[in-house]
Amino acid sequence: MKRNTKKIIVSAVRLLLLAVISLFLGVRLYHWNAETFVGNAMPMPFGWGLSVVLSGSMEPALHVNDLVIVRQQDSYAVGDIIVFQEGRRLVIHRVISVNGEQLTTQGDANQVSDAPIMLSAVKGKSAAVIPYIGGILRFLKTPFGCILMLIGAVILFEVPYYRRRRKARADREALLREIETLRSDNP
Repeated sequence: MKRNTKKIIVSAVRLLLLAVISLFLGVRLYHWNAETFVGNAMPMPFGWGLSVVLSGSMEPALHVNDLVIVRQQDSYAVGDIIVFQEGRRLVIHRVISVNGEQLTTQGDANQVSDAPIMLSAVKGKSAAVIPYIGGILRFLKTPFGCILMLIGAVILFEVPYYRRRRKARADREALLREIETLRSDNP
C-alpha cells in the first residue's frame, strides 16, 4: 500500500511540475511574441499582468526583483503605484498628479518627477507584491533559463520511462535465468 501511495505522489508531483513548466514556457512564448512583433512590453490577458522591479527608484515601497501583480483600471488616483510603458521598457512609479488624460509619476526614492505620460501608456495599478520572486522570473526568461526549463521537462518525462524500461529489462533477465535454472534442473 505504501509503495502505491508513494508512486501516486511522485507521479502527481511530476505532472504538476510539467504543467508549471509548460504553462511558464507557453506564457513566455506569448510574451515574447507580444514584445517582439507588437511592441507591447507587458501583455495584459484578462486585465492582469506581471512586472519585475528593476531599479531602486521605488525604495522603500518596492525593492529590486520584487514581482508586482498588475491590474488594469479605468482611472488612477494620486498615490497609486502604476506600471506604464515608456518605449519598450516598463516603469513602476507612484502617481503624484492627475490632469485629465495625463498622469505625472515619480519614484519614491527619486528627487525629480517624471515627464507627464498619457493614460493610454499605463498598463495598470499594483494589486500585490511578492518580494524577490521577480529575480527568479527574470532568470527564467533568459535563454539559459528557458533551456534549463526545457531540460528539466525532458528529465521529468524521460526518467520514469528509463526506470520502467530498466526494471522491465531486469525482470526479463531474471525470468530468463529462472527458465534456464528450471531447464538445467529438469533434463
